[in-house]
Amino acid sequence: MIFRQLFEPVSSTYTYLIASRHGGEALLIDPVLEKTDRYLKLLEELDLKLVKVIDTHVHADHVTAMAALRDHTNCVTVMGEQSPVDVVSMRVTDGERVTIEGINMTALYTPGHTDDSYCFLMDDRIFTGDTLLIRGTGRTDFQNGSPDDQYESLFGRLLTLPEQTLVYPAHDYKGDMVSTIGEEKAHNPRLQVTSKQAYIDLMNGLNLPNPKMMDVAVPENIKMGIALDAQRQVNSIDVSKLASMAADDYVLIDLREDGEIARHGAIQGAIHTPYGQLANHMAALSSYGSKPVIFYCAAGERSAMAVNLAVNQGLSNIAHVPGGFQAWVAEGLPYHKPQGHHH
Repeated sequence: MIFRQLFEPVSSTYTYLIASRHGGEALLIDPVLEKTDRYLKLLEELDLKLVKVIDTHVHADHVTAMAALRDHTNCVTVMGEQSPVDVVSMRVTDGERVTIEGINMTALYTPGHTDDSYCFLMDDRIFTGDTLLIRGTGRTDFQNGSPDDQYESLFGRLLTLPEQTLVYPAHDYKGDMVSTIGEEKAHNPRLQVTSKQAYIDLMNGLNLPNPKMMDVAVPENIKMGIALDAQRQVNSIDVSKLASMAADDYVLIDLREDGEIARHGAIQGAIHTPYGQLANHMAALSSYGSKPVIFYCAAGERSAMAVNLAVNQGLSNIAHVPGGFQAWVAEGLPYHKPQGHHH
C-alpha cells in the first residue's frame, strides 16, 4: 500500500494520500488549496490516478483543495450528506463505504466539532478529522458544533474501536503524527471526564479565539462545487425537458456508484456505468448511433465532467442533466425507489 501523510504548516493540517499500488487509483483526505501543486506532482511521481478526494468536514482554518483537484484531475469529491457545501459529487452517510481500487473505507458520522463531521475507518486505522485529535478533541463552539454530540461521537463510537486502531487526525499543533485509540483513552486529557455533563462543561469553558482564516475559509469551502450555471455551460438537458422526451429517443446513463443507487433509487431505464469506469466504456457510447447519450449523477458534477471527457474522446451527441438525480426528484418526477432501506 502507498500511504503518505503530508503537512501544511500554516493551518497545521495533515492530508493523507492513499493507494493500494503504484500505477493505481488514489484518494486524498483533507487536502489544502495552497498545496495543490505538491499533490499533483507527488501523484505524477508515484504514477497514481487521483479518483476521489474526501473532506472530513467543512474546514474553518484553510481553503480545501477539493475543487482545484477536481478541475485538474476530474476526480470525485466526497463529503458527508449533512455537509452544507453547494455541490459535492458524492455524499456519504453513516456506515457507507467509500471505495477505490484495492482500498475500502467506512464513513462514520461523528458530529460535534461541526454538524457535518465524519471519520473514515480503514482496516487498522481511522482518519478522525477534527473529532479526535492527538491528546485533544476538536473545538465545539462554532459551525453548529455541539459538545453533547461530540461526547456521543467519541465515547459512543470512536473509543469503542479496537485499542490498537491507529488514529490519524486532520491537524496537530505539537508535531505528533499518529496515535492509537488505546493511547488516547489512557492519556487524552479531554477524555478523562466522568460524565457527559463534565465533558460539556469542559468544552464550553475553553473560550478559544476564532480561526484566523474562518471568514474566508468557510464561505469558500461551502461554494466549491460546480454550480448549476457552470454545469449548463457543457451540453445539457434540464430535467423537465428530459421528462418530456420519449424514452426510446435517447440513452440515459447513471454515473453514480452502487451504494448511492441502493440508497436513493434511480431513473427508470437508465444504464448503470459508474463514473470511475467510464473510460472503459467510451467505445460502447459511440455504438448507440444517432441517439443522444445523456449522463446523470447525484448533483450534476460528475455528469458535467463526463460530457467533457466524452467530447475530448471525439464523441458527439452527448449531454448531461444539470442538478442530476437531486433535481429530478425535486421536480417530483417518477423514479425507481430503492429496494428496502438497508443500513
